[in-house]
Amino acid sequence: MPTVDTSSSSPGWAGEQSALRLVEVVQNLSLARDLDTVIDIVRRAARRLCQADGATFVLREGDFCHYVNEDAIGPLWKGQRFPLGSCISGWAMTHGRATAIKDIYADERIPHDVYRVTFVKSLVMVPIRAESPIGAIGIYWAQRHAATDAEIELLQALGNSASVAMENVLLYRDLERRVAERTEQLAAANRELETFAYSVSHDLQAPLRHITSYSELLAKEHPEALDEESRAWLGRIHHAAGTMAQLIQSLLRLSRFTRVELRRTRVDLSRIARELAKLLRDEGPERVAEIEIAEGLTVEGDEELLRVVLQNLLANAWKFTSRRDTARISVGMQQPPGGATAYFVRDNGAGFDPGHAERLFGPFQRLHSAKEFPGTGIGLATVKRIVHRHGGVVWAEAAVDEGATFFFTLGEIEPAVPDRPASA
Repeated sequence: MPTVDTSSSSPGWAGEQSALRLVEVVQNLSLARDLDTVIDIVRRAARRLCQADGATFVLREGDFCHYVNEDAIGPLWKGQRFPLGSCISGWAMTHGRATAIKDIYADERIPHDVYRVTFVKSLVMVPIRAESPIGAIGIYWAQRHAATDAEIELLQALGNSASVAMENVLLYRDLERRVAERTEQLAAANRELETFAYSVSHDLQAPLRHITSYSELLAKEHPEALDEESRAWLGRIHHAAGTMAQLIQSLLRLSRFTRVELRRTRVDLSRIARELAKLLRDEGPERVAEIEIAEGLTVEGDEELLRVVLQNLLANAWKFTSRRDTARISVGMQQPPGGATAYFVRDNGAGFDPGHAERLFGPFQRLHSAKEFPGTGIGLATVKRIVHRHGGVVWAEAAVDEGATFFFTLGEIEPAVPDRPASA
């Protein structure tokens, strides 16, 4: 006679299966980020784990039990509220312990009239959290059923897991709220800083013009009153005022690019690069330069601001190749597998130490002295602001005396910053 394998129907095997299901449920609960998800997972799991005909998820609301949701063969009490002292879920929460009832009509704690309209004959009710319960989980059978200790323990384990998940939801909400508040605080601080920078830069122009004008007037109207040393000092004053004027204008432009409203259009970067390259050649006709511009560099973005990006990057390439016999500058793009398209401006100029690459994109950050290569240190900061407003990133690769390549990507255009001042 062949041997019949009955292991799949043995109590031990069923217990193992239930334990495995509970582990899966706990894992799902650990990923829940809102209360509705927790409730949905628990109500379905409670019925399945104990092979019941129905399950309810109850929350304590002061002196009431709120039957929030259910999973059952027929209607129960979804959405209804009952006084804490008039229902079995209230008893479980008040006493902080589970109860199993084989015959609901033989138990005085059950409001029989409320149950008669349902299919329920037997039930188990466990609190969610033994100490200061915040809710309860109930499972029901349509036929009389004597719940086993294993079923009660399994349901209580689910209740304990639900408690942890609900606490995690509260922590997650609090964390999200704090992050949102902190983000808004930083955004507000940045707006204030930008407004301050704009106002200060704008207000500095008038006294600076006075310094420049009076120093020019003094040199022009009273040259006989100045000796050679005084004229040298006056020249330094005039030069310093001119440098400061450039810095102020750079700050105003940087503030404008942060605040101006972006207008998305189809932009031909190849055409813009050719136009800018022609301007550079016209300004320095004595230079020997090979400028290669790839065709088909078409993107979505704000044309005016993207022109500023290329203008700064090409002007940098032109400046830092000024000591080369033949300057080589190229504009193109590369698209790594699975990555965002990156556009670049490459040159064979002075380059820089790659260990300091991140410093380049901060305002007034320079890796070369003004005597070597003039500039205010605002150009690359402007590039970064504009690229970030297009949802992209910018970075650089280089080596000392071996040239540099500046890359940028473009994504979604961000909205304009409110309360922006007029363009400088």
